[in-house]
Parts: sequence; structure tokens; C-alpha cells
Amino acid sequence: MHARIHEHWHHLPVSEVLDLLGSDASAGLDSLEIADRQRAFGPNRLMPRKQRGPLLIFVQQFNQPLVYILLIAGAVTAVMQKWVDTSVILGVVVINAIVGSLQESRALHAIEALRRSMTSVATVLRGGVRQRIAAGELVPGDIVYLQSGDKVPADLRLLEVRGLRVDESALTGESLPVEKQASVMAHETLLADRMNMAYSSTLVTFGTGRGVVVATGDVTEIGRISELIASTEVLATPLTRKLAHFSGILLYAILALAALTFVVGILHGESWFEMFMAAVALAVSAIPEGLPAVLTITLAIGVGRMAQAHAIIRHLPAVETLGSTTIICSDKTGTLTQNQMTVQQVYAGGRMYWVSGVGYAPNGRFTHEGSDFEARQHPVLRECLVAGVLCNDSRLRQVDGQWRMEGDPTEAALTTAAHKAGLDPEEMRTQWRRIDMLAFESEYQYMATLHVHAQSDEKRIYIKGSAEAILARCRDALAEDGSRAVLDAAAWLDRMEAMASEGMRVLAIAVKPAEKTAQQVTHADVASGLTMLGLQGMIDPPRPEAVAAVRACRQAGILVKMITGDHAVTATSIARTIGLLESGDNGPQVLSGRDLETLTDQELIGLAERTAVFARVTPDQKLRLVEALQARGHVVAMTGDGVNDAPALHRADIGVSMGMGGTEVAKEASDMVLADDNFASIEAAVEEGRAVYDNLIKFIAWVMPTNLGEALMILVAIFAGLALPILPVQILWINMTTTVFLGLMLAFEPKEAGIMQRPPRDPLGPILTRELVGRILLVGVLLFAAAFGLYAWQFARGGSEAAARTVAVNALVFGEMFYLFNCRSLRDSMFRIGVFTNRWLLVGVSAMALVQLVFTYVPWMNQAFGSAPVGWMAWLLTLAAALVVNVSVGAEKWLRRHS
Repeated sequence: MHARIHEHWHHLPVSEVLDLLGSDASAGLDSLEIADRQRAFGPNRLMPRKQRGPLLIFVQQFNQPLVYILLIAGAVTAVMQKWVDTSVILGVVVINAIVGSLQESRALHAIEALRRSMTSVATVLRGGVRQRIAAGELVPGDIVYLQSGDKVPADLRLLEVRGLRVDESALTGESLPVEKQASVMAHETLLADRMNMAYSSTLVTFGTGRGVVVATGDVTEIGRISELIASTEVLATPLTRKLAHFSGILLYAILALAALTFVVGILHGESWFEMFMAAVALAVSAIPEGLPAVLTITLAIGVGRMAQAHAIIRHLPAVETLGSTTIICSDKTGTLTQNQMTVQQVYAGGRMYWVSGVGYAPNGRFTHEGSDFEARQHPVLRECLVAGVLCNDSRLRQVDGQWRMEGDPTEAALTTAAHKAGLDPEEMRTQWRRIDMLAFESEYQYMATLHVHAQSDEKRIYIKGSAEAILARCRDALAEDGSRAVLDAAAWLDRMEAMASEGMRVLAIAVKPAEKTAQQVTHADVASGLTMLGLQGMIDPPRPEAVAAVRACRQAGILVKMITGDHAVTATSIARTIGLLESGDNGPQVLSGRDLETLTDQELIGLAERTAVFARVTPDQKLRLVEALQARGHVVAMTGDGVNDAPALHRADIGVSMGMGGTEVAKEASDMVLADDNFASIEAAVEEGRAVYDNLIKFIAWVMPTNLGEALMILVAIFAGLALPILPVQILWINMTTTVFLGLMLAFEPKEAGIMQRPPRDPLGPILTRELVGRILLVGVLLFAAAFGLYAWQFARGGSEAAARTVAVNALVFGEMFYLFNCRSLRDSMFRIGVFTNRWLLVGVSAMALVQLVFTYVPWMNQAFGSAPVGWMAWLLTLAAALVVNVSVGAEKWLRRHS
């Protein structure tokens, strides 16, 4: 026998389930059979997967094409005993590897979190004896007892239930506890609708039940999700993909130019040693060594800014990925909504009343036809609200100024509604003491309670449940004046359907006098003769800030989709309220999990982009949806809070979990955690991500002209048969110091105005636009002309080779410095955004100027880097050349803006 010998336990009658599992409902398994099954199936826990260690993560940082070139250059300079060159080159490589290792924090702990989520103790029937054992010892065929507060220890086929409700939100996404039953379900019933099953790691919120274990450990539904997590491919971020492509192109260009340089030099009669050093110089000049470090630091600064917006980043690349997002797939409950059931409508006495306020705080009022209404003064409305409190097991508590719900969310909503009417629930419970109750059972679809009045000894039965179940038992209804009127069942059903069409969960409430001698209530007592009091319609209301955030996302060209385990009617109502569904939208606006089952992958790829709401979806369908959207080239952000969301969170370009209501599994599988569980925080994080990406592109647009100018100097010198105007160690000095003191200051650049009015970047587009490539070429040529020209000028005046090279280095550095001010915006003038609005940039420029003076005039620096002191005329020409670079870029921007 295998633990999953049958995939559809819900479709089998209890007798057949027990027969297949070789179990006895009245005695359970015997000790010998248990031992055999424990050996066969192993412990009831999820097996851990092996992960990469820190040493392997560090070593893998060297597995980059551009690093290969630096390592080869370092090895060659070591053989030639160029120890300063070797030290600088290897220092750059090792520092980048350390930074990369620290940034590589995507060690997947999701499986371990899943293991911790398994319950520790279970009540089981073995050998006819009821006993408590470690949940890890359970085997298929064990008979398990459930009661309120228990975590389900394994996948169970329920044998019998009494008012059993299970919170399956972590597994299916269903926001309300599910009412369980033991009867056979249809073969095609979806996971979320299998009322006769209880799944591992879900929580019993009410009632009792008994079931037989059908799956344990890795073959449970939660184990199946862990397999999905383990097998899901982790995608590179848009920026890392583009940088990898960019690095590949740069690598081939560097190798080709280095080889060309070597060959041309040899043909000019130069020694192979000198030409090899020239090739090394060219390679070093073309590699932006500081890019990995600046990338990491810029992302880290973005992390800090996002934390202020309640978005906690777990993996640095997620910062940039957020800025690239084109689609956000959001869960409904708690993210777009308050995650607090709230009564919004009450129908009583033939009149409809609206209730304001959201959540469990008793702040709100009743209105009728647009006017405030004193609810407790209306006898029928008051009676409906009182019944909703008395036929109820929930409690509201005020803790540290916050109202907390204890019990079922639906019942808590009824209690809050009574509070808003000015009624005191505790006073009502004292006045009408409960004697007995009938717990909710799915077979009957109602709950009933028997009460006695404290003064008059009058006894009443209050009952609440589905409108169909209550109406069938009613004889009459209370009219507006409090008298009993003939019940129009069809009219009541129409009213219930109208409320339900707005996405509300509707409860009917009724009352019946009881005999003064009654001490208990039975189903026979409430089979007929009830008086209908009213309907209460409740909904988990949308967050007001989510409405604004969705609107902002749409203005920014980002599609927002709701993916939820709730029913389509509820999801559609919320989607309309927050602006996800509009009359002008094209395509099927709502698809259910059952619809998705019928679609091929190609059909889903075509429909997913045009569909706004996906309801009653399973974990593998969430994953499939993310993959379908990615197949269309989208950068997908996926939000979720449950175990069922983990595979999709892991697969998405950016997984976003809930910090307040999310499971540990979801948090470990995600890239970002929302501290306030609020969709508005995602929108703020996307805005910050766009700013981070802008700053990274600004850095690349700033650093590449320097590498180009340096490379041109080497190439021209070799082709002209001249000595190198700049040495490899001097190139490394320029690249590293300017990166730290100048380029890094762009990471502190504030976001530009109107950043969320732009359309999303094309995920498949190049990292550098044609406009930026043109600017890089322009500045690169200007830097080359300034540095090479001043080198030749200093040499022609009789200066030493060291002094000429020093002038060339200073020309490159100060050219970069002046160009930096024009890189603060890729399009606008440096004066338009404010010259002094980034104080860190001013600090960096001052520090760079000081460091360059040390490079030029301190003797030990002269010895280490081959520099030499220069006169004031050289400095004057250097500053003039740098100013030409700045003015030229400003003119180029002006022409582009006005063309």
C-alpha cells in the first residue's frame, strides 16, 4: 500500500476508504501494523533539501566572464613581479566577491519553514485506545480526533463531524473557515471545495471531528507544495539578465581589441612582453570594476528607503526588480481588503439599513435612505441585532487600544454591528442567559441557541444560518411595526440574492418562543414555526488606500490582477470596488479555477494578460498563472500569505509576502515582506524600485565613457607606435577611486518627479538606449581627446613621462567629475533639478579633488603609481577641458529635448 494510492479520497465512501487503508474506524490500527507502516512510509514530516553553503556561494562569485580577465591579468602581473598592479587587481576581485556573497542571501529556507509548520501532537485511536502521540509518528490508516484549536496533523478523510470548521486560508486562500462534512463529494470537486477532507497544517476553529489519515509527510498536499517550491526555477532579475548580456558583449569586444592591440604592436616591432602589458592595460581600462560594488550599495540604499515605506527587502536584487514590474498579482484578503468581516447591510421589517465603519472597532452608524437612524429605537432591527449577538460564540476585546476578535470572523461581524447600534453584547448575554445550543452543521446549515430571560423566565430559541435553510423553517416574519406578517419567501430570497450579488456573505436570523420547561434545543424544535427577523450582509471591505494604489499602478502602466481562493462573486465585487474591473476592459474579466483546468498552456498565455480576477485557484494554478504571464515577457510581482502561495512567490520575479498575517513558509519563499500587509506599500516600493533602477542606469551612463576614453588612449598609442600614455595601475586607480567618491554618490540621488507617470520599462529592451549609447560615445571621445591632448602637450613642453601621464590621469578624473553633474538626470538640465540638491555628491567631489592632489604630489604615491607633480598651467588646462565636457553634454541634452 502507498500513502497516496488514491488521489481522490473525497470521492469514495467511508467504508471503501477504510478498506483501502486497512483500518478500523472503531479500533484504529494495531501496534504491529503501525511499526510496519512507519518503516514503509517514514516519519510524518517534510524532508529537508540540501542547500549551497557559504563557501560555494563565495566561489561562485568568481564565475563571471569579466572577472576571468582580471584574474588572468593579475596572474600575469604577478609572474612579471609587478606587485602593485597585482595587489590592486586582486584586491578589486576579492572585494567584489565578498560584496557579492553578502548580497547572495537567497538561501531557500521555505522547506524548513514547512517542516516547522507541522503540528507537534495529535489525538489518535490505536488498538481501541484513544491516546496523544507526536504527530511525526502518524501513519496512513490512523484514526485521528480533531477539536477546536487543533492543527490538522496529516491529510485526513473525515469520518464524522459535529459543527467542524477549519481555517484553510494558508493552503487554499479561502478567507473564511470552511464548514466540513463527511458525505461523499463529486469526483471533479476542487481542492478548496472538498468539504469531507482536512489537510495537514490547517487549523480547526470550531467543533469536533474524526478522520482517517490518507497521506503523511511529503505526500500530503502541503508536501506537494514543498515539492513545487523545490522544483521551481529561480529567475534572474531583469537587471542581472541585462547586465549578463551586456557583460558578454563587453567581454568579446575586450578580447578582440586586446588581441588586435597585441598583433598590431608586434607588427610594429614591439616586444611581446610590452605588447602583452599593453593588452592587459586595454582589458583593465575597458572593465567597469566598480560596477558590482555600486550595484550592491545602490540596492542597499533602496532597501533602507523601502523599509520606511513598510516594505522589508529580503533579497537585494528585489529592489531593482520592483522597479521593472509590469504586472502585480495580488491576493485579496488582507492585502486589498481589511481582513476584517464587516456587516454593511441589514434588512429587517421590510426596510434596508446601511452600516458604516469597517473592521471590528465599534465605530460607525446606521442609515436608512441616506439619513442617520437610531437603530436601537427600532424594535425589529434591534431584535435582529440582539439575535445576532446571542446566537454567537465570538467575543470582542480591546487590547492596547485595538479591538481584537476571538472566534469566527462572521460572528464577530454580527457582534460589532450590535455595538454600532449602541447595544452592549455583554449586557444582552446577561439578560438572556444561554441554556443550550445546536452547533452549526453543514447538513443543516444553521446554528441555534436556547436562552432564558433573567427576570421573566421567558425562553426563546434564536437561530442563524443560510437564507434557504432558515426560510424553509419560518412561519411568518416581523413587519416594520413589530407585528407578525405573512412570510413572502420568494421576496426574501430575492433580497438575499441581491445582497449576495454585491459580494456579501448573507446570514438569515430568526426566533421562536420555547416552552418554559425546555432545557435543551433539538433539530425538531426548529424544524418549523420560526419567525424571520432579518438578513445581515457582511463583506471584508477593501482598504481605501488600496483603491488609490491600484489607480496609481494603472497610471504607471502596471497591470494589477487579483488571484484569490475566494468565490468569484466575492472577488468580483471587491475588484469592482477597488477599480480592477471596468466596463471598458477587454477580454474575460474573471476566470475560476475550474475554467483554468480546461485551458491549455497556450490558451492560458493568451487569456492571462487580459483577465483581471482569478477566483478559487489552487496552488499549482497560481504557479501556472505566473509562468503564463512571464511567457508573455512580463516582470511579475506576486503577493501572498499562505503556504499555498509559496511556489508562486518563489517562481515570480518578485515574491511579496505579508508580515502581519503571512505564514513563515510564505515569508521564506518571498523576496519582500510587507510589514503592514497593505497593497499601498507595494505601490510605494515599486516607485522606489524605479528610482533605484534610474540611479543604476545613471551610474552606467557615467562610468562607461571613462572606460571608453581609457581604451581609446591605449589603442591610439599602440597603433601610433607610442609609449602608453596611461599605465594599467593608473587605470585601476582612476576606476576605483572615482567609483567610490563620484559614481557612488548617484546612489543617493532622490527620485525624479513624475516617475510613476512613466510606462514600465520594456523587460526585453537593452540596458542602454540608443540615446545613452550616443552620449557615452560623445563623452568617451571628449575624455580621450582631453587626456591624450594634455599628455602630448605636457610631453612636448619637456615634461617627464611620469608628469605627462599624471596630467592625463587628472584630465580623465576631472572630466568625470564635471560630467557627473549632468548624469543626475538623463534628460533634464543639471540646473533644472538643482545643482546642490544632492549634498553627498558635493562631498564626494570635494573628497575626489583632495585624493587626486595626494596622487599628484605625495612622494610615496608617486613611487607606487608612477605619478609626478605638475604645474599650475596643467591644472588650468585640465579644468578647462573638464568644463568643455560638461557644457557639451548639457548642449546635447538641450538639443534632444527640443528636437
